[in-house]
Amino acid sequence: MFGEPSRRLGRITDRPDFALVGILRIPAHEASPWRLLVRRVLLAVMLLVLATLVVFVGRDGYHDNAGGELSLLDSAYYATVSLSTTGYGDITPFTPRARLVNIFVITPLRVLFLIVLVGTTLSVLTERSRQALKIQRWRRSVRNHTVVIGYGTKGRTAVDAMLGDGVKPADIVVVDTDPQVLEAAANAGLVTVHGSATRSDVLRLAGVQHASSIVVAANRDDTAVLVTLTAREINPKAKISAAVREAENTHLLRQSGADSVVVSSETAGRLLGIATTTPSVVEMVEDLLTPEAGFAIAERDVEPEEVGGSPRHLRDIVLGVVRNGTLVRVGEEEVDALESGDKLLYIRRVHV
Repeated sequence: MFGEPSRRLGRITDRPDFALVGILRIPAHEASPWRLLVRRVLLAVMLLVLATLVVFVGRDGYHDNAGGELSLLDSAYYATVSLSTTGYGDITPFTPRARLVNIFVITPLRVLFLIVLVGTTLSVLTERSRQALKIQRWRRSVRNHTVVIGYGTKGRTAVDAMLGDGVKPADIVVVDTDPQVLEAAANAGLVTVHGSATRSDVLRLAGVQHASSIVVAANRDDTAVLVTLTAREINPKAKISAAVREAENTHLLRQSGADSVVVSSETAGRLLGIATTTPSVVEMVEDLLTPEAGFAIAERDVEPEEVGGSPRHLRDIVLGVVRNGTLVRVGEEEVDALESGDKLLYIRRVHV
């Protein structure tokens, strides 16, 4: 994930928006291919009908080699060969008025008709421009979002947990160096940034400076430390949660600025050990960590009528109290009386 030095690649954030297409990707809600095809066919038919009516209304200004006045079928025939640029020449405008109509009406319709016919090619060509416009709008408006560094097993699970808690996909930005995992993230409706998160300009492109929270789910502990240090330097106020494989690296992450550190190997090992004797405990822990159904650990503010009371006497099962940013477990004397501004960690029932 370390990549080349910034001086060789140049600062990504200094590039124009159109140059960021392929690096920063904003998800789009795409319609069904069959729906797009039907829509284009209907548009082509509407243009053909409009051209037919224009020719039929001004049929006195057209000359038919077969003789006689133009019928509605003749008008449709002329509109078809004209819009398709075939132009057999058997029906031609000969009056100045009819020729002006051809210049200012039939010709624009012909151009629109051709655009519809090659719409698929044009869609591919204009996708880059649309993405550049989306990138420009996104960079101006992105605020208070969550940046996820790494979309491996840990990163995907973290994103699933956030989505289960009601976070919108558009409020999550994934940074990774693997195009395949970024494609999976984009298909899930997430904004993606292709690049090494150890580079400050890549993190700035992901909007770390405006993020409310950052999840560091790198595959290596040294990478996690470097990413955390860089992210904290860019945004001193964001909540940074990081995962490490070895417990001995926990203090390095905290010194780098991480607010929460999860030791993935030890946590998994504890659950495996507990499962050998009391598998139901592991099942309950999994339930608490899965917000979609069953029980879940949640946080809420203390209500005015609860101030002064004990957290042990509330209707909810309270596990701890967050006071001035510090977690105090229920049972400690200092939280026997709740104060205004406290937050409660409690177990809530999730209804499917």
